[in-house]
Amino acid sequence: MFHSNVGPSGTGALIYTSGMNFLRFLLMLSLALWIGGLVFLPITAQISFTQLPSTHLAGIVVRGSLLALHWLGIIAGILFLLCSLIEGRVADGRTAPLRPSHIIVVVMLALTAISQFRIIPKMDSLLAATEDITQLPPGNSLRQQFDFLHATSTRIEEAVLLLGIVLLYLTTRRLTLSARA
Repeated sequence: MFHSNVGPSGTGALIYTSGMNFLRFLLMLSLALWIGGLVFLPITAQISFTQLPSTHLAGIVVRGSLLALHWLGIIAGILFLLCSLIEGRVADGRTAPLRPSHIIVVVMLALTAISQFRIIPKMDSLLAATEDITQLPPGNSLRQQFDFLHATSTRIEEAVLLLGIVLLYLTTRRLTLSARA
């Protein structure tokens, strides 16, 4: 995919450029999908909670959307990291694993994994203990635990979105600078 030996016809440079363009496309696509999903989730939640006949049904829709978003984010984050490491190696001759963008995407992945594999299962177990969590009084222990986990989950999604926007800026800046070099 990346051949840098330029022969008389210049095909090596063409293959190199095409390969780098594809890697950079994958970098931006992975960010667009992940960030786009993070922006779209609260819209889905708002519509679900205002249009569906019960908060229980809305919660089911939002939970399913969140689980799908997390898997999309995990796949997109890994794809971004791999493509960025390869792109850096080919473009600069080094992988630079501690590049700020790599650290940010690892933090985003960690936060997403915490929400997917720790917070949501705890929320699910609380929901299984009652028919409708919203029918419990605010002072109820199950309700308080659920509300705390829900607030934590919301803060995590907001943090991942903000980090994703910073990551998008850093990535476009790096790719723009490397394209000029």
